[in-house]
Amino acid sequence: MSIIRTEHLSRYYTQGPTQVHALQDVNLIIEKGDFAVLAGPSGSGKTTLLNMIGALDKPSAGKVWMDGHEITNLSRRQTSRLRRDRIGFVFQFYNLIPVLTAYENAEFVLLLQGVDHAVRKEKVMALLNKVGLEGMEKRKPHELSGGQQQRVAIARALASDPVVILADEPTANLDTHTEEGLMDLMEGLNREMGMTFLFSSHDPEIIKRAKRLIVLRDGEIVSDERISPMPKDQ
Repeated sequence: MSIIRTEHLSRYYTQGPTQVHALQDVNLIIEKGDFAVLAGPSGSGKTTLLNMIGALDKPSAGKVWMDGHEITNLSRRQTSRLRRDRIGFVFQFYNLIPVLTAYENAEFVLLLQGVDHAVRKEKVMALLNKVGLEGMEKRKPHELSGGQQQRVAIARALASDPVVILADEPTANLDTHTEEGLMDLMEGLNREMGMTFLFSSHDPEIIKRAKRLIVLRDGEIVSDERISPMPKDQ
C-alpha cells in the first residue's frame, strides 16, 4: 500500500545568475511499513526531498501524494493541519520546547488537536514508557541527555498516530552507544507497530539498518534497493 508518492518532483534554487537543481524529476513510492533511508553525500538532495514530502517546502515542479491525497498545493492552513495530524517529524536538533517537560512536549500535538485530557494522559504516558522514559515525565529538555531528548521527540512524533515518520539525520549529535539504542527503538516501532519510517542520512549506522536504501546524487535517485522483504502483515 502506497503511503507517499512523488511524480516528476523537482526543486530549483536561484543563486545569483545560476539556477541550482536540488532535485530533478524524482519519482518515488514509499509503502506502508517501509523502513527506508534516503542516502547520499552532502548536496545530493536527500534533505530537500524529505522537506518536499513533509510539506516543509514546495516543489518547483511535480507533485506529492500522501495517503492517497495530493498535498502539493494545499493552503497554509491545510498544510499545517497535515503536518500536525499525518506526519511525525524527528529532527537532528530535537526541536523540543525548552520550557516544557518531557510529558508536555510529547503531549503538545494532542493539545493542538483538542484531545480530551484523560485520553491525552493515557496516551502520552504509554508513549513515554514505550520509548524508555518512564519516570522522566517531569524533566525539562536541559535535564535530559541528547539521547533522552530524541526519545521525547520520537514520542511526540508518534502521538498523532501519523501515517509516516520523517527523520532528518536523527542521530547526528549522539554517541555510538546512544545511536544504537535509538535505532533499536525505531526498528522495534517499525516491526511491532508497522510504523513507516523515512530517514535522510549519510550515517553508516542508519544506512546499515535500512530495509530499503534509496541513494541520491546531484538531485536524482541513482539506486533504490529493497534489502529486507516487507513484513507479511503490511
